[in-house]
Amino acid sequence: MTHKVHSLVALMRERKLLVQRLGLVDYESALALQKQTEQAVKTGTQADTLLLLEHPHTLTIGRRGDGSAILLDENELKQRNVTLFETNRGGKVTYHGLGQVVGYPIINLSPDREDVHRYVRDLEEVLIRTLSDFGIEAFRIDGLTGVHTQRGKVAAIGVHIARWVTTHGFALNVNTDLSYFNFIIACEGEPVTSMEELLGDETSLSAVEDRIVANFAQVFAFSLNTERIYA
Repeated sequence: MTHKVHSLVALMRERKLLVQRLGLVDYESALALQKQTEQAVKTGTQADTLLLLEHPHTLTIGRRGDGSAILLDENELKQRNVTLFETNRGGKVTYHGLGQVVGYPIINLSPDREDVHRYVRDLEEVLIRTLSDFGIEAFRIDGLTGVHTQRGKVAAIGVHIARWVTTHGFALNVNTDLSYFNFIIACEGEPVTSMEELLGDETSLSAVEDRIVANFAQVFAFSLNTERIYA
């Protein structure tokens, strides 16, 4: 009976998604915005939200990572204008930087999507569909998180969920300078690639965001409210 009630509530619930396309945002500011948005979504004062943005050169350490996966010392990172943050997301160490589309879904998975593994698989599906829209064949690898191609990993995923509200998210390498991945042992040490490397030319970040938004809405069954908030 409880399951039927939950199913009925899920069907009756009008799922609206606020999409904020923010442009270039430093990691610390984006983290503060995530926390603010998370609280607003938890209290119901803001709709489920997808933040799309780009970071300057940043390394982040997740809950399963540590500094041993970073191959440069603090001074060397500063010389290259790379900032370092420890976060509460899942995963190990990853790189964020220019030419990369970063997505932070801050959505309430309750009551009808309370399944962490399903959520991560759904994020992968959004990215797989997006890459397919640009003619790139991408796939999952059993036992690993993220999206992969025959030439390497093209998107990383690391999430945090508290009271079924999500934070952190995914990073898709579009026109990313892949040399920055040489500064870390990324995830399980698999090779990385980018859309630019796979396609042989740059792709508009805005065009990629358009497809991410459309696919996210489709996979998660949202109607859309999109804002562009470029500084």
